[in-house]
This record gives sequence, structure tokens and C-alpha cells, in this order.
Amino acid sequence: MLACKRPQIALLVDTATDWGRRIIRGIARYAQEQGGWHLWLEQRCQHAPGRLPSGWRGDGIIARVADRSLARHLTASRSIVVNVSAARIPGVDFPTVTADLAVAARLAVEHLLNQGFRNFGYFSPLGLSYVEVHYESFVHTLAKAGHDCSLFAARRSASPHATWRKRQKNLQHWLKSLPKPVAILTWTSERGREVLHACRELGLLVPEQVAVLGGDEDVLLCQTSNPPLSAVALTSERIGYEAASLLDRLLKGTRPPAAPILIEPTRVVVRQSTDTLAINDRHLAQAIGFIRNHAAEPIQVSDILHVAAMSRSSLERRFQQTLGRSPAEEIRRVRLERVKQLLADTDMPVPDVADASGFQSREYLACAFKRATKMTPREYRARVRGR
Repeated sequence: MLACKRPQIALLVDTATDWGRRIIRGIARYAQEQGGWHLWLEQRCQHAPGRLPSGWRGDGIIARVADRSLARHLTASRSIVVNVSAARIPGVDFPTVTADLAVAARLAVEHLLNQGFRNFGYFSPLGLSYVEVHYESFVHTLAKAGHDCSLFAARRSASPHATWRKRQKNLQHWLKSLPKPVAILTWTSERGREVLHACRELGLLVPEQVAVLGGDEDVLLCQTSNPPLSAVALTSERIGYEAASLLDRLLKGTRPPAAPILIEPTRVVVRQSTDTLAINDRHLAQAIGFIRNHAAEPIQVSDILHVAAMSRSSLERRFQQTLGRSPAEEIRRVRLERVKQLLADTDMPVPDVADASGFQSREYLACAFKRATKMTPREYRARVRGR
């Protein structure tokens, strides 16, 4: 009996960024689960012109289709194509699996509001459709919470070095003009590093005066920033896995979906660049700091009163005015964030996660987690790891 023919699949995805490499890992994992695909992969950076090798005759292609030239090239190949870019090109409608950038922006707002910030900025390039989705969602979500946002739009130039020098000058001028403390969301980790550099040149403290949050997480860039850069994790490995799954279905004759499949990010990876409390009320800041330092312990609101030096009614009122929730709700929220971090970054069994996060039992954790996220802890762990 002859073995089934294994699909020949080409990958035109950036290999120079964490985003692209995670997508490729997700594709490779799906391919292995199907018994192994033959994958053609060329090492390339995001801005390199992606092309298939001359004479390539395969079954399908997974590509970051971000420009019309590549779209024409892939159309001419007459292969089935799945796109993983969030770019929207008029007249180009390949089946698409990509990040839900609107949700990513809402996660960023939630994190920065939880840190107490009330002044906001956004740093992005101009003229890219997917960046506009991200920026507009950020602004809209802030507006719903009663806040404005200042925009610094980077302009592209033929000379990268001239662009860097001029952009740094303009970026520093913009940063000086912003009310402090201020929280800035950037389109990418690379842009976040530019803001950190400008802050160092100006002597601005990060995160005390300027908090910086990257719109995507490139682990290498984030961890080697000074200070380390917080970022929204876009679950790129799951994008790759779902893109491969979609391609597999299309190869078997399934009709393509009518709309892009959007993969929601699940968390902000918090590092030093946003790890602060931008709250002028000293007693309230002490109360919130106590919760965040001791939430894994069996603390109650009465324990906070010993630290905050205020009445319970005053404590409740200040929490509602500043964070929009009660002290008890803040304890629960911080514990759940601790759960998310442990589920994402460790292999601890769920009962141990519950114990390390201040929940009294695995059952209590499961109930609270499902109510907050609509997922069980195991489902969350699988999703954030791209399973």
C-alpha cells in the first residue's frame, strides 16, 4: 500500500523577528501532528522581498502578504495561499489568520489604567492599515474611560540613519511636551526601544515619569532593553497553528472563510518599563502596593486598613474613584493576573498554581477564573502557548 503524499508547503514568513519565528513554530507543530509536511522555508527579514524559488511547484503557501507585489507573485503561483499579515490591501483577499489588534489595544489600555495612569500617548508609523486598527482601538477604549491620547506618528524616509536622528529629535520634543506621569503604547517592541532611548537622552525616569508598553512582544528586544520592556503577547504560535490548520482544510476542498480569522491575545507581559503606580494619593498607593505584594497570601480588606491609615469607607471610595473597583475586587484581580502568569510561564500543576496565587483551592480558582476569562485554567494555558 502506497503512503499518502505529504503536502509541499512554502513559508514566506519573517524569520528575523520573534513574531515570525513563533508563527513558524506553530505551523511546524501542526505539520508534525499531521504526519509531517515538506516545508520550504527561506531565512528572510520582514522587509525583504519574499519570493518562491524559480520553478517551485507545491501544494500551498503560508505567507505574510503585506504588499501588492508579493500578492501578485503568489497569485501567479496558482497555489492555495493563507495570509498571516494583518495588512489590508484593496483587491487582495487571500484567506487570512492574524492577530486581533483591536483586542491587543484594549489589553494595553486595561494594563495601563490598572497602573494608575491618566495621561497617554501612542507612537506608530504612518499610513499602515493594521497600525490604524491598533491605534484607533487604543484611542476609542481610552475615550470610553474618559481619557485622551496624544499621537506621535513616525514618518518613513529613504535614509534609515537620517530617519533615526530626525525621529529621535522629534520624539524627544514630543515627550517633553506630554504631562507627566504618562504611559505610551508603541506599535512594536522596536518602537518601544526608541522611546526608552529618547527618555534616557532627556533624563526622564522610566517608568516613574514615562511608562512604555510595546504593542507586540519580541522577547529578545524586550529583555535586552534598559529597562526591560513590557509588551502585549500576540500568541503568534497559535496564529501559525491555525493558519496551517486552515490551509490543510483548504487543500482538502473546504471553502475559504468569508472573513479573516482573528486570534485574540491573552495577556500583557509586565516588565520594569510599566511596573509602577502612577497615583498621587500616597495612602491609596500604599494600599494598592500592599495588595500587589501580598495578594498570594490570605489577606482581606481589613489587613489593608492597617497599612493605608484610613477608614474603610474612605478606602472603598478612593478605590472606586481611582480604579473603578473595590479593594476586594482588586485583590481578586491581582490574584488572577498571578494565575495567568504562572499558567503561561511555568508548568506548575493547577492545584499548585491555586496555592501560589492566594486561592483557597483548585475548585475556587477554576470557578473564579472561568467567570473572569470564560476559560478554564487548562484552556488558558493551552491558548497562551499556541495549543
